[in-house]
Amino acid sequence: MLTDPRLATRTRHMQSNAIREILKVVSKPGMISLAGGIPAPESFPTERMDEIFGTVMAKYGAQALQYDATEGFEPLRVALSDYLAQQSVQASAEEILIFSGSQSVLDTVAKMVISPGDIIVTEEPTYLGALSAFAPYEPRYRTVSTDEEGMIPEALEEVLKTEAVKLIYLTPTFQNPTGYTLSLARRRAIGQLLQTYNCLLLEDDPYSALRYRGHALPPVWSFAPEQVIYSSTLSKVFAPGLRIGFCVAPEWLRPWLVVAKQGVDLHTSTLNQALAVEYLTGGHLPEQLATIIELYRPRQEALLQALTQHFPQDFIWSRPEGGMFVWVIGPEGLDAEAVYWSSVEKGTAFVPGKYFFAQPETGLSTMRLNFTMVDESTLDHAVQVIAEAIQEATAETA
Repeated sequence: MLTDPRLATRTRHMQSNAIREILKVVSKPGMISLAGGIPAPESFPTERMDEIFGTVMAKYGAQALQYDATEGFEPLRVALSDYLAQQSVQASAEEILIFSGSQSVLDTVAKMVISPGDIIVTEEPTYLGALSAFAPYEPRYRTVSTDEEGMIPEALEEVLKTEAVKLIYLTPTFQNPTGYTLSLARRRAIGQLLQTYNCLLLEDDPYSALRYRGHALPPVWSFAPEQVIYSSTLSKVFAPGLRIGFCVAPEWLRPWLVVAKQGVDLHTSTLNQALAVEYLTGGHLPEQLATIIELYRPRQEALLQALTQHFPQDFIWSRPEGGMFVWVIGPEGLDAEAVYWSSVEKGTAFVPGKYFFAQPETGLSTMRLNFTMVDESTLDHAVQVIAEAIQEATAETA
């Protein structure tokens, strides 16, 4: 994209989110989309919202419609303190900051800690939205290899030994795009590395509540709280349209995050925060989360079964215990973007994996598949369509 001279020079490093552009392509009627990381509408507590809204207005009245503190609506910060304690994050209400979605946390942290040329370490692959948030601040990236147990600590240490790393970005549980989960041993090891090298980690944790099998793991934050910014959201367990994100940051950084937010939006919607308070304290979350998991678990199982049944034997894929994604790796030489366009012509979409790599021309044979938005039979059909597109693509290059 050519930069207009009337724009700031930082726009040279900004571009449209590729997945958002893909979603425009696949939004036409009849398209089956395994592309977006979007919660199913059936997962929203629509039947509870009249009750929740009524309780909020009765309890808070005009206060819920008024300006409020930049740090966040105090009753929500208190409720989140209790909620986070269940996730092994022991934080007082004063230590919690509310943002307009966790995407805003990524941008605000980068704004406050990244100068042009600073090094950010990410997993390879990593969340595309994080790359979009970081890009305007002109970082340099160093990527660290991952496997089925997440980021490899030894590979991370090799970078920390030789580079002045300003920030590490990590999604340790049901990572986007791979679905990989960082093992307990590696969480401890990375926590130790953070302390040894006095490095700052941004731990992005939007998916850990969506667990279908296995046992919950403590966040990396619990092993190095002074070196970790823990960030999460209610988008996957309540409603993404309310844009409720939050973080727990080291004491030295919190005031700067507040200053940055004051310059952007003053504060997150008071009404939306009040709705979140009632959702958390009114006993709605446990029952709704059980509904969400019972909705998504069979969909994930259907996708994994369909991949086993329909995909060529030289493909491999992740088998997450939760989350929203399955990561597929094809043989070297496969052009997953060509497969994407062929699949779209047949009425099915996914995301080519190359968009999740900080380095260009990487991950060309990979793809991310989402399973939350369509039912089991449709997932089976969609995988068959993608498999046909793969056969066509490989036949053309044979």
